[in-house]
Formats: sequence, structure tokens, C-alpha cells
Amino acid sequence: MALRIKSHWSDPDRARSLDEVAGALAFIAWRIALDRAINLHCERFVYRDDAQRLAVIEEYLVFLIQIADRLAHARLDEDRRRDLITGFARRVFDHVQDNATDLLGPGAHGAAFIERLNARSGEYAEYGFTDEGPSYPLLRHLGFEIQRLMGEGQENRWVIDQVMDQDGWEAYRRFDRAFADLFESDPI
Repeated sequence: MALRIKSHWSDPDRARSLDEVAGALAFIAWRIALDRAINLHCERFVYRDDAQRLAVIEEYLVFLIQIADRLAHARLDEDRRRDLITGFARRVFDHVQDNATDLLGPGAHGAAFIERLNARSGEYAEYGFTDEGPSYPLLRHLGFEIQRLMGEGQENRWVIDQVMDQDGWEAYRRFDRAFADLFESDPI
């Protein structure tokens, strides 16, 4: 089933705040990350429980926040870029907290996500990103982290290849297109 993402503003002539753009990006990122986690299951990779599936979704979200930062670098000055990415990360945090509470029960689930985001931000900063998209090492790191989360048992031993060669690229392409669509008429 194809993932449909609404990434055009209903009134393209109305100016949007960075917070509105951040909210739209967070919703789109959540949908893409969820879709990629579902796709792994469809490709016969095995999750042991909902907590593991949520951790994979969070790993994709961290990756997409890094992608957004790289894409914003080309479009925005440093202050607006920082505001957008901070707002985006806060909105993603809200999605993680709400969905984790629904799946796992009450708790400070978003705090673990922020820890992961902070750790990965330094790691991803080491990898390149060009006009063609993320570098192979950047995608390999995403695949490595998802492999680590899912385990290296017989059923999941090739998940790193799936993420590096297909799912990571697909997440990037969808997010890149949505990001460009939201900024199409320079709404902010």
C-alpha cells in the first residue's frame, strides 16, 4: 500500500510561521517513520514487541530530523534554521510521547527519545550530505542503529542492508519531497 502524504498548504498564499512548518514536518516525519517500520515487518523482519518497533520508529525520526537540518541549511539563515529544527524536534517529541504512552502505558517516554536524538546528532554530524542526498556512510549508520535495535538473529541479520539500500533512501526521498513542497511558495 502506498503512503500518501499531504505536503501542500491548503492556502498557499497565506504566510506560515516556522512553528506551523515544524508541526507539518513532524506529522509527515512520523508517518514516514511508521511506514518504514511497517515495511520492515512486511519484508519479514521480526519485532519482538511494540517497544522495539517504537524504538525503530524513533531511529527513523532521528534520521529525518538530521535530514531536515541539512535541507534547512540550504534554505534558511542560521537563526531561522535553528528555530525550525528545534520546533520540529519538539513536535516529534510530542508524537513520540503520545504514541509511546498509548502503546506502553504512562511514563516519560520522550526523554529516551531526546537522549537518542542528542547522541545521534553528534554521530550524524560526521557524515556527508550532498545535493543528491545522504551519503552512503550516513545511510549505513542508520542501518547499523536499526540493526542494533532489532538484534542480529537469523530473521533480522539482513536488516542493515534493507535500511541502507532501500528504506533509508525511501524515507529520505519522501521527506525531501514533502520538505520542498512545504517551502514551495516560501511560506514563512
